[in-house]
Amino acid sequence: MSQERGQKLARQDFISNQDVRWCPGCGDYSILAQTQKSLPDLGIPRENFVFISGIGCSSRFPYYMNTYGFHTIHGRAPTLASGVKLARPDLSVWVVTGDGDSLSIGGNHFIHVLRRNIDLNIVLFNNRIYGLTKGQYSPTSELGKVTKSTPFGSLDTPFNPPAVALGAQATFVARSIDRYPSHLQKMLGRAHGHKGASFLEVYQNCLIFNDGAFRLLTEKETKGDHVLELENGKPMIFGKEKNKGIRLDGFKPEVVTLDGDYSTDDLLIHNETDKNIADVLTNFTYDSEFPTPIGVLFVAKMSTYEDRLDEQIKTAKEQLGEGNLEALIRGADTWEVE
Repeated sequence: MSQERGQKLARQDFISNQDVRWCPGCGDYSILAQTQKSLPDLGIPRENFVFISGIGCSSRFPYYMNTYGFHTIHGRAPTLASGVKLARPDLSVWVVTGDGDSLSIGGNHFIHVLRRNIDLNIVLFNNRIYGLTKGQYSPTSELGKVTKSTPFGSLDTPFNPPAVALGAQATFVARSIDRYPSHLQKMLGRAHGHKGASFLEVYQNCLIFNDGAFRLLTEKETKGDHVLELENGKPMIFGKEKNKGIRLDGFKPEVVTLDGDYSTDDLLIHNETDKNIADVLTNFTYDSEFPTPIGVLFVAKMSTYEDRLDEQIKTAKEQLGEGNLEALIRGADTWEVE
């Protein structure tokens, strides 16, 4: 596992000897490839990466990475990852999860790891379906979704993952798409570079059980009019001809055409550090009137849980001394039973 000092890593170094057992054409292949391409550029020894997953198609990820990793239990990957990071803060710890794994049974673990701001990189594969268990609707499936478990259509209002993350006080929220390899690599790098809990949602196509869920965002003929690629400090322009934009009418966003009535000067400028803008953008997700934003929606600087923990331990030692484990276990309140 260890590498020679000064050795330059490549994608091949992160490819394990395990056969990849995803369905042919699955979007997971792209996410795996972009991750393996991105890690060598981070300048971290291979043995200092850990990938931790729960249960689902995405959660086979650790098998295919030639790094350390855990394939844990349903929805509990953030818990295991938190323990690893607190025990070994020098490691680069990644949580790989799916929309069912993290937002259903793992919902509480997901929101609490974000609010604690533990320095983890959380990558959520969102295909809006349960793939591993053969096509039931998931927490992100659209209203009215017909599946094996909802033959007359889902009645649930779907979760909006970036909105959930923002509500949990996440300090880094971003989105990318499996069919946008360069953009995905960039977002993986940005997530890693953030000090704190980073959340990256990746739209991922399930060829077998939900094929084409993001077709408007990936097909050449339609993606220009349906994707808003965010750039910090730049006006929000989109459209196949780059002739559309987002402006605010008071507090209300609207799509305008860049013609004689509107110019780029009228458009909303993206500011990654403005949570109000992030709140506006997340609400575009299930609204067909607006394009889907990809890129960094929000980023903020805040102390991490492990930094606060270190400070608390330091203060406790200063006040109480190093302590003695055996004395703590034996204590003063002990009884001898004959």
